[in-house]
Amino acid sequence: MQQLLAERFVEAEPLSGRGGDESDAARLRALLFDLLRDVVSRRAAKVAEWLTTEAAGPIPEGPEATPYLQALNIWFQLQRIAEENAAMRQRRRVEAEDGPEQVQGSLACAFADLRDHGLSPAEIDDAVSRLNLVPTMTAHPTEAKRVTILEIHRRIYRRLVELETERWTPRERNRLHEALRGEIDLLWLTGELRLERPSLADEIAWGLQFFRNSLFDAVPQLFERFSEARGPALPELARPCLRFHSWIGGDRDGNPNVTAEITEFAVKSGQDAALACHIDGLQTAVQRLSISCRIASLPEEARVALNQVVAGSGAAAALQSRNPNEVFRQALSAVLLRLQASREAGAAAYAGPREFVIDLARIETALLAIGAEDLARQYLRPLRWRAEVFGFRTAALDIRQNSTVLNAVLEEIWHFQGLSIATGTAAAAKLIRDALADPATTSIEAQSLSPQAQDLLALLRLIRSRGADPEAFGPFIVSMTRSAEDILAVYLLAIYAAGRCESLPSLSVVPLFETIEDLRAGPDIIANLLENSSYLAAVREKRGSVEVMLGYSDSGKDGGFFCSTWELHRAQRRLSATLAARGLRPAFFHGRGGSASRGGAPTGRAIAAQPEGTVDGQLKLTEQGEVVSAKYANRGTALHNMELLAAAVLEHTALSTRLSRNRSPEDDEAMEALSGMSQAAWSGLVNSPGFVRYFQQASPVDELSALKLGSRPARRHGAQSLADLRAIPWVFAWSQNRHMLTGWYGVGTAIADFLKVRGAAGEQRLRTMFGSSAVFRMLIDEVEKSLYQADMPIAAGYAALVADREAGERIYAKIRDEYEQSRKAVLLITGQTSLASRFPQFQRRFERLRPHLARSNALQIALLRQARNETKPGVSHVPLLQSMNCIAAGLGWTG
Repeated sequence: MQQLLAERFVEAEPLSGRGGDESDAARLRALLFDLLRDVVSRRAAKVAEWLTTEAAGPIPEGPEATPYLQALNIWFQLQRIAEENAAMRQRRRVEAEDGPEQVQGSLACAFADLRDHGLSPAEIDDAVSRLNLVPTMTAHPTEAKRVTILEIHRRIYRRLVELETERWTPRERNRLHEALRGEIDLLWLTGELRLERPSLADEIAWGLQFFRNSLFDAVPQLFERFSEARGPALPELARPCLRFHSWIGGDRDGNPNVTAEITEFAVKSGQDAALACHIDGLQTAVQRLSISCRIASLPEEARVALNQVVAGSGAAAALQSRNPNEVFRQALSAVLLRLQASREAGAAAYAGPREFVIDLARIETALLAIGAEDLARQYLRPLRWRAEVFGFRTAALDIRQNSTVLNAVLEEIWHFQGLSIATGTAAAAKLIRDALADPATTSIEAQSLSPQAQDLLALLRLIRSRGADPEAFGPFIVSMTRSAEDILAVYLLAIYAAGRCESLPSLSVVPLFETIEDLRAGPDIIANLLENSSYLAAVREKRGSVEVMLGYSDSGKDGGFFCSTWELHRAQRRLSATLAARGLRPAFFHGRGGSASRGGAPTGRAIAAQPEGTVDGQLKLTEQGEVVSAKYANRGTALHNMELLAAAVLEHTALSTRLSRNRSPEDDEAMEALSGMSQAAWSGLVNSPGFVRYFQQASPVDELSALKLGSRPARRHGAQSLADLRAIPWVFAWSQNRHMLTGWYGVGTAIADFLKVRGAAGEQRLRTMFGSSAVFRMLIDEVEKSLYQADMPIAAGYAALVADREAGERIYAKIRDEYEQSRKAVLLITGQTSLASRFPQFQRRFERLRPHLARSNALQIALLRQARNETKPGVSHVPLLQSMNCIAAGLGWTG
């Protein structure tokens, strides 16, 4: 019982463990490299020769760099596809040889662990019944690859899957190789750079393609795995434990392009995608379930149920005459007719997805009544599970807006009403609460308001209208929540927009605590909110569950990685205690990104490191940019990542209070001290004289805006300050210049200062925590990986770009010294002699890329110097943008 819960979720590295895994990856890399070399030999012979000699020379500067960078970029991408495919092969091999319980991170492994720890079937079933997993696709512009490129990558992956089979003749296998070479040639001829910034419609289409290509199929497979892993002692999964949300088309924070019209378009696009999926599945079932009631003896109860389904279509006579005696085909045709009517708003349309689910359940039950379990499992159960998960929406659309905008609109309305009150004051707080409590408060005429105010009110009316699916909209998230009134303002604005709407569900408004200060103030803000009846009504509708979003990005920018991680951990404990004292429970929404400094640790380890009792079956988290394509572009990988998520949450829910994690007051005291020391070191850096100029000149952050990553600006309000800069370009810039300081800075000073005070006892405390504290272990793991990917000699080259040489050398020296101190501190705690030796697969993969990244960085430094000396403004520097793409592809993430 002394084992760390975190250690139960040591996710296999992409290619870990057994004999065939690395050889699979090596063979695939060799194949893809040979095919790439063939393509490049025809397209750019000099580059092919350079690649063949293991890229021994530097990349030429100027326009000549383009084909070299293009070749490297493609090679980085092909290696990742090879590793993804090899990892899938390895999981299959382990399952075939040793059983699904031996696949790390699988549901079968999780259920076996629960049984090994002595949990009864009832206890396991209780944990399963509480599962509520909500991956949320976001509009954050962190995907450097174009949609067209992603589609080619997917086809290459599928070709590699085809090659797994042994049935091909040599001639057929050669044809598959030729097809792969053709796709690589298409990559070369297409080019990876976006020439225009993607529109919001493009982003919406980008998000939906992951559902069409993989998730619609992978979700039923996940629930099949649930059923198989639970075994016959437990009942079938009573309800889907997974649903999807999205921010794409709903995230208005700092993006003026997101209007109510765009949001309506996003909802309609999701509805169309879901209905098309359901219709496609039904058409297959109608074609194949040709069951004759002359042969199958149908019980009366089942016959009545099927007749109800047929009658609901309003076309019973036509359906019965078309397929006499084939009652299942009649019922399925009736459902298909009603779904098609739902798509076209016809008379026979379903009132909502719940009616659709009920009809599918009736048909499935009737199949079971005639002993057709296999047919029900193959044709009806996947349809029902899809209907329950995706409804008529695909993903519920969350709305996000900054509190500054909400307060500005509220002040504008008050001014229109003849009131001169500033938000953030005691008078404004009283006015908000009084107006919410006053039955006379109603909607207002918005024609005289500003376009911003009119659009916000139109959005709130749209949310209240709900449409064909009552779950089409998720919560309204208020970023930069600083007070209870920031949340209550949304309820008041909703009344101004559409009246009280008592017959509709209460609007769900969620605070987002982002900065260190806001995380610390969060419990008091929640306690204040719970005194208001409007907020309490929404909580009651969620059966006492209170959603709170936690921001990893701005807290990291605000206090550094160590401080941010600890403050997020501590905030969850304090918020949970605040709610528990009122008989309520939290549902935390983790705003994670791709890099470690934005919460991007491996899924299982990150969940295992959450405080005891703070998950309790519920977890919502953002999936951003390149993380979405890495996890969900291919069906097998999507299934694996959803399974990892479900297994980790299940084990945390069931075991976190059983397994001793040896947390003691001394651990908390040490973490508090380290966090404070780390934050002081971080603040000392970012507040250093000349630091802002160093950041701008020693990184490509200003040039980054030319890389067409997404539809929204890099800054929230256009101000040229670090506070206004979004966390994504902040992290992207520090990764491009290989400082990587957002993932480690401050740790070395914190540990050194801690040991100065505590001495040998302090060193022992740190080593004990490394073995017993899940959150400290995760912190050190991710810091170590960030230090390994950082490169101080390369960083020095970027520092030399700073015009003020004294400031550049001074700040670089500060960063270099902290790097060395952090490196020594990590090795002291882990007992290792070199960084990342504990992560051999991670180390091997990065060492394969290191020399190519170094050449890309050297070129980028030269191109930045050249671009900044350019006398003609507005000149396009394609090689510079390519170098950014190339480095991002090598690292595997942008922000």
